[in-house]
Amino acid sequence: MSPTDPVAPFVINCVAVDDEPLALGLVCSFIERTPFLRLVGRHESAVAALRSLHERPDAHLLFLDIKMPDLSGLELARVLQHGPRVIFTTAFNQYALEGFRVDALDYLLKPFNYEEFLRAALKTKAYFEMKQASESPAAAPVTPPIHPPAAPPAEDHIYLKVEYQLVRVALADIVYVEGLKDYVKVHLASAARPLLSLTSLRSMEEKLPAGKFLRIHRSYIVGLGHIQAVGRGTVQIQGETLPVSDGYREAFDQFFSRWK
Repeated sequence: MSPTDPVAPFVINCVAVDDEPLALGLVCSFIERTPFLRLVGRHESAVAALRSLHERPDAHLLFLDIKMPDLSGLELARVLQHGPRVIFTTAFNQYALEGFRVDALDYLLKPFNYEEFLRAALKTKAYFEMKQASESPAAAPVTPPIHPPAAPPAEDHIYLKVEYQLVRVALADIVYVEGLKDYVKVHLASAARPLLSLTSLRSMEEKLPAGKFLRIHRSYIVGLGHIQAVGRGTVQIQGETLPVSDGYREAFDQFFSRWK
């Protein structure tokens, strides 16, 4: 049964993997206490889990320890890159960034209680519900339309991975995006603190519509509607003065000729 089946009860099939029997038993008991989760497998090694998952294509979610002999949880997650989603369970917080890089849904730091487990499970439920809504096919018309269908409206939002969850962000709220080494900072008009997302500025540039956003520097994309002032090689936006680099000068000059 698929979590995206629109007529079936929403149940997420879970596999727990941990080389510590007590920790494994705790996770399994938490899964069994949670109405929208179903335990379909438990393993004391990542190697055993890998073998089993080839026979369980209906597994949707792994609760996965990281430090295990033979094959670590991180290595298993990389092998299963297009398989079940992952929530890491570990006593070592230094793996949090690495867990984010393999696109884990969440990261539970041992020892954790049921409340913390449930919070991660609810994030996962929200992820699958969002996935279900985005993949639901539109109903076909009973009769062909007389006129060609209108073009679909442009999207007014994007989704960003922020702290192991997908966050919907309105395009109109994005003031500018700042590229860092491993992250981008998305500065919003509605929030004092920026959102941090593990993605590249190039990826953000591809997501953001060109008519509303402009890359002005290898480190900055700006929301055109939020520009307050333009100087010689600079843009003032949300009280910050950002540089315009030579590589993006031509596109910026075209915008500036229309803006003034």
